[in-house]
Formats: sequence, C-alpha cells, structure tokens
Amino acid sequence: MTREEGIPVNAFAVPEYLAVPEYHSMTVIVPVYNERNTVAEILRRIRAVDVGLDVDVVVIDDGSNDGSDKILAALQDSTVRVITHPVNLGKGAAVRTGLEAARGDLVLIQDADLEYDPDDWARLLDPILKGKARVVYGSRFTGERKNMLPSHWIGNRFLSLITNLLYSSTLSDMETCYKLMDRSVLAGITIRANRFEFEPEITAKLLRRGHRIYEVPISYAGREPDEGKKITWRDGFAAMVTLVRYRVSRSY
Repeated sequence: MTREEGIPVNAFAVPEYLAVPEYHSMTVIVPVYNERNTVAEILRRIRAVDVGLDVDVVVIDDGSNDGSDKILAALQDSTVRVITHPVNLGKGAAVRTGLEAARGDLVLIQDADLEYDPDDWARLLDPILKGKARVVYGSRFTGERKNMLPSHWIGNRFLSLITNLLYSSTLSDMETCYKLMDRSVLAGITIRANRFEFEPEITAKLLRRGHRIYEVPISYAGREPDEGKKITWRDGFAAMVTLVRYRVSRSY
C-alpha cells in the first residue's frame, strides 16, 4: 500500500523495540588458573564448535604456576588471544580483564576445567538469536549432569533461592559459569569482584537494571576437590553477602 492509498508505507514495519538485533560476533572469555591438564582440550572443543558467528576467544591466564602459561603460548593464534596476569587475582578479576578486551556483539563466560561443554553454546544462543532475551544463563539443574557433591548442590540451590527472594526472580542456577549476554547490557555496569563473587554481583546488577534472565538446560560434568575444584564454602558465604549488599545499595 502507498501513502496515496491512505496507508503509510511503514504501517506494517516492526516497532524498534520488537526488532531482533543482528549479531555477528561473540567473545568467549576463558579464565585460567592452573589448568594444564584441561586447557588444551577446552580450546580444542571451542575451536570445533560452529555457531554461525565470528568467535573471538580471550583467555586470561590468571597467574598460573603449573605450566598452563607454556601450553597457552603454544596454542595462541589469530583466533585465541591470551592475556596474562603476573599474579593470581581471582576469577572475577580475570573475567573483568576479559570484558575490557571483549570485541564481540555477545559475551560468553567459559570455564577451562571441562565441567561445561561448548557443544551447549547453540542452546544458549537460541533465545538471543530469536530475540527472546538479551541475557541467557545455562542451568545445571535442568539438563543432564554428573551429580555434584551434596554440599555444592545445597550451596548452589540455596544461593539461587536467596537471589530469587531478594530480586523477585525465578532462577534455578545463579552460580552457573555459562552466562551469555548482549554486550550492550553491560554498558554502565561496573564489576568489582575479584573472586567467585563475580557470579552474584553480575546477576544482582543485571536484575537491578530490569533485565529478565532466560535459562536453558545444559549438561554438566562436575569435578571433585581432588580433581582441581577450587570453590569452597567461604566463596558461598561471600556470594550471599554480595547478593545482600547489592540489593540494599542505593546506587542501583
């Protein structure tokens, strides 16, 4: 129809707020600390995945002292950038460094310990590419998994419950590593965490900004402490304090 026929030419245009953004690239942030037994394999799996986007991998060697740095030096190429912290600062600090270096339209966090499978990236991307969400979390409690230790299961479920009570959300897995975001949602958000409290901090700040978090099921192969599992009950306590702090903070 034309204006001469009485109907504006853009009458059937999709309103801007309903339009699905076009995404062309994704930055994958891989924090590494003493993962010489797994880092080569996780990079192999990352390179094997094709999600139809340009994938920019940023590995942050967070002061490893077990030889991980030598393995990363041999694996670095045009698709994998390695940034080194001279001393160990913590996962949160490594992710912050990765966020500063991110170039992609989307940002995904990927641990280097093989607990999370890059084959699940397509599941995470689907809601974003269809315009259903701008933030997607992969839930370890709704997909197939190797059962985690009871203390970790209870701690994760408890922290998700606290998150839901404080922020009126319905998350099943706030502590998941797999967090995929449209990079633009991070504009104006400052992350301060140095350790594992990164997970509750980014979640709290996204929810305080009004972003609805979409969850999809992922597979999970949890490690035991003797296999290199680093998170402890102290990190769980710090996560709870972080959730409360950012709920009562007036700055958000």
